[in-house]
Amino acid sequence: MPQYSFTLNGKPVTVDAPADMPLLWALRDLLGVTGPKYGCGIGACRACTSHLDGTEIQPCVVPVADCAGRRVTTIEGLADGDRLHPVQQAWLDCDVAQCGFCQPGQIMAAVALLDRTPHPTDADIDKIENVCRCGTYHRVRQAIKKASGAPPS
Repeated sequence: MPQYSFTLNGKPVTVDAPADMPLLWALRDLLGVTGPKYGCGIGACRACTSHLDGTEIQPCVVPVADCAGRRVTTIEGLADGDRLHPVQQAWLDCDVAQCGFCQPGQIMAAVALLDRTPHPTDADIDKIENVCRCGTYHRVRQAIKKASGAPPS
């Protein structure tokens, strides 16, 4: 079986996997990284949202072979030791999570948005397509604004 090496949350890793194995399964089953969640398997629900070289991806549809030599970041890689990423802290401050299943993907999508658009408008935030079964979208909006330094609406 081929081996693929990449940087995961700042640390080098190597996995033995078929080239077409979705990155999500390599993360969860081979590397024990459980933050990205399996929801739909087709990139629509976005519960697995992570970053590849700083760009938002859905690892359920990205083959592990596409990650060789690159940087993969999951929710586990956002905090700096005990210091939460500002988006993670805003999530807590705004009491966003209910069931919590979609939250890692939501947070990773929000981080990607703020990297692209440091002061997003409501229209920018509305373009996040992550599905939340609990419907906490209004608190997601508040948390993203808090993390950006904008006043909540």
